[in-house]
Amino acid sequence: MHILRFTFTIACLLLVITTMAQVNDIKKWQEELNAEYKDKFKSPLSSEEREKFSGHSFYAIDEMSNVTAKLELKKDNVLVPFATSTGKVITNKLYGVLYFKLNDKTFKLNVYQSTDLMKVPGYEDYLFLPFSDQTTGDETYGGGRYIDLKIPEGDEIMIDFNKAYNPYCAYSKNFSCPKVPAENDLEIKIKAGVKLRSTH
Repeated sequence: MHILRFTFTIACLLLVITTMAQVNDIKKWQEELNAEYKDKFKSPLSSEEREKFSGHSFYAIDEMSNVTAKLELKKDNVLVPFATSTGKVITNKLYGVLYFKLNDKTFKLNVYQSTDLMKVPGYEDYLFLPFSDQTTGDETYGGGRYIDLKIPEGDEIMIDFNKAYNPYCAYSKNFSCPKVPAENDLEIKIKAGVKLRSTH
């Protein structure tokens, strides 16, 4: 009985430590995103907007919105044309399909690799995950949101919807942003990440 109680206590302690680490990681990401929008060299905001900017509006951190997805690679190098907010068309490589569960339901999202960024040193392993959901256009930006990922070593990848952010064109018409493909529209409310409006 003592051994079982000790084992249970250790398991609970490890869970608490893991949760705290996840929360701290998300808070750090939020701070870095806010700092980027205050930086005149990186921000999509005008100088006047930067002066007023006090931070993004985020959903409360939700540990359940950090999911493990099964990655199904697409090895045939399919190039997918993406419409953009300015009417231009860009090309991304369909890297694979991500399968995951939320609220006991299975979903899938296509994940892409930028044909331009993959040639840039430091971005060779960058993956682009655009998505929309049932908060889109209501609680979150009407053009959908993005998540940055990296190519994993195995066939699993973590999707943390707490790190979902708006494309730059949500803040300025001076940017051309890829539109979310119809197949990446989720029939669920993703109440995590950046909300519709920023406090600027």
